[in-house]
Amino acid sequence: MMYGRVLIGLFLLTASLHAQVASDKQVKLWRKQIRDALFIPNPMPKTLPETYGSFTPSEGVIAERVSYVTEYGLRVPAIVYRPAIEGKNKMPGMVLVNGHGGDKSSWYAYYTGIVYARAGAVVVSYDPIGSGESSDDRKAGDGEHDRVIDTPTMPARMGGRMITDIMQAVSYLSERKDVDSKRIAVLGFSMGSFESVLAGAADPRIHALYLTGGGDIDGPGGYWDSSQAVMCQSGPYKTLNFLGDRPAVLYTLNARRGVTFILNGTNDTVVDIPHHEQDFFDALRKRVISLNGSEAGVFETAFDPGASHRPNWMTRIPADWLDHKLHFPNWPQSPTDTVITLPTEMMHTWAEAVGYSLGKSSGRPDRDGGLSVIVSEVPALTQDQLDILTPEEWQRRKSEFVYSSWVSRALRDARGIR
Repeated sequence: MMYGRVLIGLFLLTASLHAQVASDKQVKLWRKQIRDALFIPNPMPKTLPETYGSFTPSEGVIAERVSYVTEYGLRVPAIVYRPAIEGKNKMPGMVLVNGHGGDKSSWYAYYTGIVYARAGAVVVSYDPIGSGESSDDRKAGDGEHDRVIDTPTMPARMGGRMITDIMQAVSYLSERKDVDSKRIAVLGFSMGSFESVLAGAADPRIHALYLTGGGDIDGPGGYWDSSQAVMCQSGPYKTLNFLGDRPAVLYTLNARRGVTFILNGTNDTVVDIPHHEQDFFDALRKRVISLNGSEAGVFETAFDPGASHRPNWMTRIPADWLDHKLHFPNWPQSPTDTVITLPTEMMHTWAEAVGYSLGKSSGRPDRDGGLSVIVSEVPALTQDQLDILTPEEWQRRKSEFVYSSWVSRALRDARGIR
């Protein structure tokens, strides 16, 4: 093990010593190579959004039930949170990318959506492929996409599908008349942090990237190469070996498109943060600055002492950073009055008050239960409330949304069947 780490260290040192500042031409080439390697559609499909009504999850917030087109003409089911009263100016947009087992009915997805809609943003929360209304069983938290398909290129195609869903959400927001296309952020948690790093590298339209429970992409044989989540993590990541120093290249591409913030718990063993502490990020940052040619846009980092794996999207640190980058119209904008003054409460206190059932793991103080969340009058919402289609409508249109539809089409392409 020690010998392996020495080899990795030598590889990274050599890469940094020989790195040259990436030209605009090189950046453009890398983006094309990433999109080609992960089979991201070119050109991207038209979004062709559909709306299925709306409801009021909390006073002052409207939740729209929508879908947009992704790869192979399939549709992504989503909830869009926005202020009930719109201002005269266009609003910032946000895309939420969940972790394993998460979808638009996860507590942190709708809590985050309502918090930032109150702040004056338009927020998209969607079902990733194989979960919720994108699952063949219409089941929240389903893990269909983790089923290993032992056909060459299928893991790369799965990673590309997930990135395409993010990019199409960005397109959907950019096309809305109430959204400022130059103020769009992507928020990733856990698996979503990994996919969001790749999306940010491939898509220069993303202005701000906020990552938690991850973002610590490493080198050969590291955590992300060794992940048992073959279809959505290790497979797609290994596909990008041609980049050389993958972490430095991916974060250089992110630096060229905008800003990035990474927040992790010091005890987050789920994504190996104890082996990816400040010295890891400091070394990576130096390599990125070398490739980027400056500190402009290069990621910032912070650590949550004692915290484990949790969706840190709606606490003061991310809220303050996002406010400075997106300028939420409903929050204080003066230099001396920031979101740090907003009231907070413990997530477990909110859960008890609204009747949300915390599991043994997520209820721990170092996990979800210990988050100090911004108070925002969020009720406990159900999957039924957040489904975009009735059971009858979904059954009739099932083939437009579900995992198996994507698999059949992707397998035909992987096998060269026309």
